[in-house]
Amino acid sequence: MKSFCFFVAVSLFVSWSCRSSDQKTSPARPNIILIMSDDMGYSDLGCYGGEIETPVLDKLAEEGVRLTQFYNGARCCPTRASLLTGLYPHQTGIGHMTNPSENFEVHDYHVPGYRGELSHQTHTLAEVLKTAGYRTLMTGKWHVGMEHREQWPLQRGFDRFYGLLDGASNFFLPVHPRGITLDNDPIEIDDPNYYTTDAFTSNAIDFIHEGQQSGDDAPFFLYLSYTAPHWPLQAPKENIDKYRDRYHDGWEVMRRERHKRMLEMGLVNSAWDITPLDAPVWDTINAEQREELALRRAIYAAQVDRMDQNIGKLVDYLKENDLLDNTLIIFINDNGACAEGGNMGGGPKEELETKKGYFLSYGQGWANASNTPYREYKHWVHEGGISTPFIAHWPKGIPETLKGHIIHQYSFLPDIMATFIDISGAQYALEKDGKPVPVVAGKSFLPLLKGNDSPIHKQPIFWEHEGNKAVRLGNYKAVVKWERGKSDKWELYDIAKDRTELNDLSTEKQDVLLELKEAWEQWASTHQVEPWAQMLDSLESNRAKARAARGK
Repeated sequence: MKSFCFFVAVSLFVSWSCRSSDQKTSPARPNIILIMSDDMGYSDLGCYGGEIETPVLDKLAEEGVRLTQFYNGARCCPTRASLLTGLYPHQTGIGHMTNPSENFEVHDYHVPGYRGELSHQTHTLAEVLKTAGYRTLMTGKWHVGMEHREQWPLQRGFDRFYGLLDGASNFFLPVHPRGITLDNDPIEIDDPNYYTTDAFTSNAIDFIHEGQQSGDDAPFFLYLSYTAPHWPLQAPKENIDKYRDRYHDGWEVMRRERHKRMLEMGLVNSAWDITPLDAPVWDTINAEQREELALRRAIYAAQVDRMDQNIGKLVDYLKENDLLDNTLIIFINDNGACAEGGNMGGGPKEELETKKGYFLSYGQGWANASNTPYREYKHWVHEGGISTPFIAHWPKGIPETLKGHIIHQYSFLPDIMATFIDISGAQYALEKDGKPVPVVAGKSFLPLLKGNDSPIHKQPIFWEHEGNKAVRLGNYKAVVKWERGKSDKWELYDIAKDRTELNDLSTEKQDVLLELKEAWEQWASTHQVEPWAQMLDSLESNRAKARAARGK
């Protein structure tokens, strides 16, 4: 840990290289597909212990590899900013959230790390992969800036785009300003059978097919960013019917059954105690509410199921066109399960199973079960907030001997940029328009995909979101759950022995905690991280101004 200060100082002045020793053995310029789901829990997929039927993703995992310790950024916008740039969110100007369509100033706190849109002084995955000759395609959720067109996908390196610039929309009837954009043009949807998950997939396939038909042999990069299963809870009836009777036993039963399967799969350690129930005991809830909660969960499961079916359509297209073998497919999720809406979920029950509604959520009890066995949720940086399933499938690139392998080394979002550079031979410039661009914060995980099980991170990795803080180095993780008006209370966990974060070692290992805290403070001071209390004051001031303006 003591080498960390030296590392930070040196990294500011030297060029950075993503090349790993395994590059020579990789096939030349594979196609790359990066799929991300939205607000899904760690254990929701079948191959991660869930009861939801996800045979396509399960098959990709069976024929590829899974990582048990891949980390995201705890929230939609920071995750996407980090994923797209290979940087920490604050370095991109999205230390909190992006400005939504309803108010282009609410998340601009007038400091560099919190401007509410992607900084120009960054490179996106699309911009970088273009240097290696890739066609760059995107469908789905953008959510890193929509006010200024120069920050839209086509102006940030993508050749084609179909999707949502904002963060969420109605799945059946997306209307502007939370509507659909094709390339640079807003379009109206008038198809009575429209469903965003289907449309994002079909347009992705169309974009790939365009390249195949043109005779261009350039590889493609597809970023397929689903909004499922983010609220609103909306899915076609045939998908809901499959799960209508599955959740009447409640969340305690679901947690126990999932945990048992996860142990059998080798995804979790039997030495880790499952976290306490963070919701009312199911049998204490009245029958009418239990019925509604079971329906909310069924709709959520239907959203995940429908997404898996659509990924199956994409995989089938790749097979039929002899593209699958040399295509790297990576699947991840943007944050932990979403507890927004309280224990009973958000939005009126009368809007369930309709095409109406916006904030329709399933609530904290089901989120607790979705994140089995970890603590906390989206927003927080305990394991339940930042842990995601990770599946990598690449028949020509991942050795046959690793098929179905589970990798327990940890990795995080900026590693994706580093890995794609490693695989593609792309170039990452350290300046743009005569101004510096930050060095990529990640390390290539290509060695993990080749069977080298050595740790890829020798230096700490960090999080901050809404005052929630964390730093990890080796097996130790220090973490804070922020509370307004209170001093930070740092906790310390040995993740190898206690990934469910139930045995706080902060008192008995004060020297370890001190080093991690000092590393976090130094990182924050050099990465545009501001005290959250001050940023929250700015947010509340912006909201007050908006209310006053509406009242005029």
